[in-house]
Amino acid sequence: MIPKQIILHHSLTKDGTTVSWGAIRRYHIYTNKWENIAYHFGLELIGDYYEILLGRMMYEMGAHTYGQNRDSLGICFVGNYDLSEVPPEMWKRGIDLVSTLCRIFDIDTDNIHGHNEYAPKSCPGKNFNVQGFKAQVEEAKHL
Repeated sequence: MIPKQIILHHSLTKDGTTVSWGAIRRYHIYTNKWENIAYHFGLELIGDYYEILLGRMMYEMGAHTYGQNRDSLGICFVGNYDLSEVPPEMWKRGIDLVSTLCRIFDIDTDNIHGHNEYAPKSCPGKNFNVQGFKAQVEEAKHL
């Protein structure tokens, strides 16, 4: 798979200082009966630092957005961004990750989407400003 787009998600779970990435992976594998966690990357607070976590390998098709998995990378921001704002440190790590992926795979920021563009959901959250995120990714690509 050569990714042509990036799709942003939130987990709808509360983020804290304990790792829930493994719980999300177990849910996707054992409850949904998928091969692996749906996403390629996750961002989560672990201890006092926002980590970038690996999900599926980048060459593997994801299971995060129906009809779009064949050519997209799925990135999950752990937390419920319908109820709260994305923490600034997590937002910054997300910008770093997505701008890097855009450079590596030559993905234009027009090809960064919220999951809600493809499904009747609020994902990546009502408080996640996808347009603002894309603008900051565009700036970071040129640094």
